[in-house]
Amino acid sequence: MVAFHTVVYVDGKPALTDASPTEALAEARARDGLAWIGVTGATDDEVRALGSEFGLNRLGVLEALRGHQRSKFEQYGDDLFLVLQPARYDDASETVQCDEVDVFVSEQLVVAITRTAQVDLKQARARLEKHPEIFANGSLGVVWVITEFVTRGYRTVLDGVENDIDEIEEELFGERPDVSHRIFGLQREVIDLQHATAPLPDILDRLRELSVQRNSHLGESAFREVTDRARYVDGRVSGFRQTLDSALSIHATMVEQRRNEQMKDMTETSLQQNEQVKKISSWAAIGFAPTLIAGIYGMNFRAMPELDWAFGYPFAIGLMLAVSVGLYVVFKKNDWL
Repeated sequence: MVAFHTVVYVDGKPALTDASPTEALAEARARDGLAWIGVTGATDDEVRALGSEFGLNRLGVLEALRGHQRSKFEQYGDDLFLVLQPARYDDASETVQCDEVDVFVSEQLVVAITRTAQVDLKQARARLEKHPEIFANGSLGVVWVITEFVTRGYRTVLDGVENDIDEIEEELFGERPDVSHRIFGLQREVIDLQHATAPLPDILDRLRELSVQRNSHLGESAFREVTDRARYVDGRVSGFRQTLDSALSIHATMVEQRRNEQMKDMTETSLQQNEQVKKISSWAAIGFAPTLIAGIYGMNFRAMPELDWAFGYPFAIGLMLAVSVGLYVVFKKNDWL
């Protein structure tokens, strides 16, 4: 459900609140003030209607209708259009939620549109009212407040991501099988966050140059401070991505190392089993030879020449010993025993 939050500021003070968007703009023009119109839960049709009603730049409206964009800044003559992505971090699911705020800026009008109720535009407006001196800079001062509000909001997100990365680093050496899934999941969230934060330094540099061109009372220092914070945020996000890439490489190396160790253990076990099999086979062969000879002489055939020989029995025993000893020597020589 769409909700409007309107305030008309005259000489830096709220002069009219909760009026309709049309009334707010008319009041701002009549009293040489500035109309703030926050729109929450807007649909495509409502964005088109607002664009037509307030004469918003057509290209900016088309960009707003596209949705799911990276942070960006466009200048259409004296009008400005920004896409900013405030972020939230859900520590339980380890997900980064990036919302989109489309901001249209003209001389006496600032329209901030978000499709979700998760972005509290009233907080941005409250921050604006804490700095009434900002209104001396017109709508460009409001842009500064919005960018300052969005960049400050990344702090809790960065702290949440960093805490989970610290936990992952500890789990890397704990041999947890699901740590790779956690790394992949957090890596995907960091990439989404990087899409939101990476363009900000360039956007704020351009806004700083614009403030200088328009002789804004903000000067370079205000936008430079926000720009430095945006660079810091972008640097930390890039560092998170590198850390997760390294963690994934380390995890893959450790998995491969454990696999190699398992293969080594299996190979050693197999070699030991082969040695046992050789010994068993050797002793079985040695034991089988006397059994074979005894079996032959125990067949009780009458026509066996050794039966009537006085040395037949010693010969049979000697043959058993000779074959067994010969097999033992052969197996021993080949390291089977």
